[in-house]
Amino acid sequence: MATEETMATESPDIVALASNTPSLSTLVQALQAADLAGTLQDGGPYTVFAPSNEAFAALPAGTLDNLLKPENKQQLVDILTYHVLEGNVMAADLSNGMMVKTLNGKDLKVMLDGNSVMINNANVTMPNVEASNGVVHVIDKVILPQGN
Repeated sequence: MATEETMATESPDIVALASNTPSLSTLVQALQAADLAGTLQDGGPYTVFAPSNEAFAALPAGTLDNLLKPENKQQLVDILTYHVLEGNVMAADLSNGMMVKTLNGKDLKVMLDGNSVMINNANVTMPNVEASNGVVHVIDKVILPQGN
């Protein structure tokens, strides 16, 4: 049985970390629907800007249910991969005005203001949550790729 001490040294992978975080359960559901859970478990390192449950709930009514339908899988993949970067990017690695390329090939804009970090129009609410294969930054909005 793992103790708190061994758990602290054995970081879970990104999906396990999200699965063990109640405020990220909608993200886990979306990753499973998009068949991306395996990628974020085995690959990496990745940096994930992880929308909280509240971020998904703030989407227009019916949007999430629609995205979770099998026929909309590619659109869901496009949105989720817009929240993922290759590499292990900590908050301290970000600079104001920086453009970062996501797994879906589009850029996100980083804006810094004092101690606050914004990724496009989303605030980072919990930075630098380390996983065995990357880092998670919890954000308060689902970032939608432009031009879809």
